Amino acid sequence: MFNLKALRKNKTVKYGVPMLLLVVGGSFGLREFTQIRYDAQKIRKKLDPSLEAKVNVQRQSVMLEEEYEKIKELNLEEWRNIRGPRPWEDSKEYQEQQRAKQNKKD
Repeated sequence: MFNLKALRKNKTVKYGVPMLLLVVGGSFGLREFTQIRYDAQKIRKKLDPSLEAKVNVQRQSVMLEEEYEKIKELNLEEWRNIRGPRPWEDSKEYQEQQRAKQNKKD
């Protein structure tokens, strides 16, 4: 009826079934381990207030008002646009040139 010796000699049963069990079982095992990893990251992760405000819409309006107050205090009438040095330029040399130009104007 059921020949056990024939099943033991069959290569599919001998090699294929354990391989299939390993792949399917490994998939479920990895899913559990990765879920533990993400849960641990959620616990440890804390947002700084500025990022939290970007995510939380209710807190966003408060942050905008604070930024508006900071900008309102700035004196924009005396603001000058000064170009910074290019990567291939020497920054100290360029800064000295900018200061010399600025002193001539004043």
